[in-house]
Amino acid sequence: MKNNWKFIDDKATFILEQPEKTSHLYFPLVNEKLMMSSITPDLHGDIKIDHNHFLSPPVSIFDLHNSRASRNFFIRVDGKLFAANGSTNRIENKDETQLEAGILWHKLIRKNQDFGLKIEVTNFVPQIDKFIELMKVSITNISDDSKTIMSTVSIPLYGRSADSIRDHRHVTSLLNTTEIEEYGIKLKPTLSFDELGHLENDIEYVVLASDQNDKSPQYYYTDIDSFIGEGGNLDYPLDLISLSNAKKLGDQTVNGKESIAGLVFEEVDLKPQEIKDYYIVISIGEKISIKDLQKKYANQNAFNHYFEDNIKYWSKKLDPLSIKTSDSRYDNWMRWVSLQPILRRLMGNSFLPYHDYGRGGRGWRDLWQDALGLLLLESEDIADDLYSFFAGIRMDGSNATIIGANPGEFIADRNNIPRVWMDHGVWPLKTLQVYLENTGNYQFLLKEQTYFKDHLIHRAQKIDQLWDVEQGNFQKDIKNNIYLGTIFEHLLIQHLTAFFNVGEHNNILLEGADWNDGMDMADNNGESVAFTAFYAGNIAQLSEYAKKIKKLGFQSIDLASEFELLIDQISMPIDYDKPQEKQARLKIYFNQISHKIKNKKISIDINDLIIDLENKAKWMFEHLRKNEWISNNSDAWFNGYYDDFGNQVENTDPSNIRMTLTGQVFPIMSGVATEDQIKSITKAANKYLYQKDMGGLRLNTDFGGPQMNLGRAFGFAYGTKENGAMFSHMSVMYANALYERGFIKEGYRILKEIYSHCQDFSKSKMYPGLPEYIGPSGRGYYFYLTGSASWYLFTIVNQVFGIKGKDGNLLLSPKLLKEQFDKNCNAVIHTNFANKKFKVTFINKDQKEYGSYKINKILLNDQEIHFKKTDDNAIIDRTLLTALKDNQIHNLTITLT
Repeated sequence: MKNNWKFIDDKATFILEQPEKTSHLYFPLVNEKLMMSSITPDLHGDIKIDHNHFLSPPVSIFDLHNSRASRNFFIRVDGKLFAANGSTNRIENKDETQLEAGILWHKLIRKNQDFGLKIEVTNFVPQIDKFIELMKVSITNISDDSKTIMSTVSIPLYGRSADSIRDHRHVTSLLNTTEIEEYGIKLKPTLSFDELGHLENDIEYVVLASDQNDKSPQYYYTDIDSFIGEGGNLDYPLDLISLSNAKKLGDQTVNGKESIAGLVFEEVDLKPQEIKDYYIVISIGEKISIKDLQKKYANQNAFNHYFEDNIKYWSKKLDPLSIKTSDSRYDNWMRWVSLQPILRRLMGNSFLPYHDYGRGGRGWRDLWQDALGLLLLESEDIADDLYSFFAGIRMDGSNATIIGANPGEFIADRNNIPRVWMDHGVWPLKTLQVYLENTGNYQFLLKEQTYFKDHLIHRAQKIDQLWDVEQGNFQKDIKNNIYLGTIFEHLLIQHLTAFFNVGEHNNILLEGADWNDGMDMADNNGESVAFTAFYAGNIAQLSEYAKKIKKLGFQSIDLASEFELLIDQISMPIDYDKPQEKQARLKIYFNQISHKIKNKKISIDINDLIIDLENKAKWMFEHLRKNEWISNNSDAWFNGYYDDFGNQVENTDPSNIRMTLTGQVFPIMSGVATEDQIKSITKAANKYLYQKDMGGLRLNTDFGGPQMNLGRAFGFAYGTKENGAMFSHMSVMYANALYERGFIKEGYRILKEIYSHCQDFSKSKMYPGLPEYIGPSGRGYYFYLTGSASWYLFTIVNQVFGIKGKDGNLLLSPKLLKEQFDKNCNAVIHTNFANKKFKVTFINKDQKEYGSYKINKILLNDQEIHFKKTDDNAIIDRTLLTALKDNQIHNLTITLT
């Protein structure tokens, strides 16, 4: 593979030659404080702390090649300029470049033989409690002659909200005031511009620099016009030739202009092979002391210290989940995938160039899928987080869609648009299931939590006219007490309200959309068959959890009295084959919980509840198998949707084939699809959805243009985003479902093809990791912030290596194929369980294929241990693991024969 990136160590550090020859590349830099930056091979990108505070101009993916505003560093030699980002030499293109990058650090190396210079630019965000990005520029004279150079830092300062990039861009620049201090420039706009009410601004934006000898700049530029000179631009700022507009320390600045930190150092002579270093600090905050920042961060010792600390920090984060297989490139690639759930926890779906629609924060679905990643990467001790998340559920089964800054803090909707995604109810249980199985803490189901309440009722179809802000975002009873229900009750409400919330074909209404946000134009009559299957599997799982509660010694469970309407099999059964009866029952329930609920709970017999849940799940399974399985003479699969006209969306007519991958994934995952049906689905998916040069399976076949009765997705060009792209998230969930149901080779093929495509830079044109989707040309889009990463990790750990919980005990159920074992016949994974760190080694000396081997012997720290055999699996008692020492890696060695 020509011009591919390659790993240079076992910590996923990679290099890429001439990265600027590929468009749309960018790289994230971030810390836990939420200093968030993006950087490109030409030092573009932006620097910010939230939507309203960007130090540099906000960028979308198109700005990366349209805008000239970037971090830059100019060297004047013999009256000419040489730029670190290549802007002064793009036409002649004589630069030799290389990118070197590791986990959240970025180095650009540029050589030019005509200038006789090499520039190395290193950027990272240190893991400290400050909003700071550090940047080091090293200049080497690679010629045989001495060079007289003048060096200049060039970083435009934007200093306001992303909203002002188009709305009042010039007007808001009139608020800018800048100061020159000994080492740098400080921008502090007078106001935060907001036509609803302007506020005095307290935030400062600072760039400072010093050389390796702590020398400060000799000249300063504070506004872009002065810096570029009349007729110049940021690619080639003309005034750096003459310095006619340059200011010195103590000179008065020009305010009300677009600002820049232009920091000019005195000329120095550079001998052959001599190196000159400059240290740059970029910071956002209140009352920033430039002198303090320079002393603490702008020197060699500080830069090296924080750089090494940054590497150690992220290694500590990622080391608990790493693998060693027959493919070391894959093992390193997986390290970048492991980083992605952490990045999404920090950035949500915002703040990177492709994610220009986001304003910060995470959505409901993100919250639970990110928690799934954290369970794998960090610790089982997330019970408090999971508990707080349940406070976002409404009693009508919907939920707040935007997550606040603090645990348990929720906001009703985005951009004041009331909207309900019908799939939101399934995700909490899916994540909680992993936690419960890993810990065995079924008591968690009985903890009581509040419910979210606002003006939206009847799943956002009506407004509660009696609600006001003073009531707060808590569901209250008629005595004005905040109502508390068990976590189990929260789960029941999410699923049983969905069970009754059906359309004319008796599937759950699509409402605002399901997982596929593009299915957003069928909110009257649209139905999601796909997620009806998911809910069906979850309701069956809830019946199993009711049995767990019974085993804890409970014969009954207390629920809100209104909820009795939804457990209809006990006293008020309805005919599930009649959608009108379901809708009528749900309407009664909605009316009873619209404002305040009764100050009363009822006690439900656990056995009765189990029967009710089992009957509902059984009916759903049978209904889907009977009514939504479609076929022609040679192919068959599940219909996934109904549109707003009530028409079945998927079609097996050979003249008009319509198939969605989503419509197949959840029937498989939930257990609705039989083994024979899965065989038919995989055959049809490979026939109609497979696209080798897109890395696997498309999300859907070509529906032939906009579907105004279904969703915006079909207005996108076919093969892009939710309309027929290889959408990583759904493909990975498809692989997970296939593994879960025993179709190992089929699942492995999906995972392998995604990786194979992504790691081939000539096709994917992206750095290591998973994109949101792969388009028609094979390019990856929307890097880093995708929920598919959590699901990929989950599949590798729980399915491929088969490390999972079973009532708190460790279940080992490896599904490794022969080709995945290394040359020593080993496959190794580092992972957490029972809050202990383990190195788990599977030994397959006989080189048997999956299905032929069984677990024969297990060593724990070189001592053979007893385990319980179940089929081809092994269960290790939790107490054996919890007795182990903390803060060390324990070796589990499993012999397969």
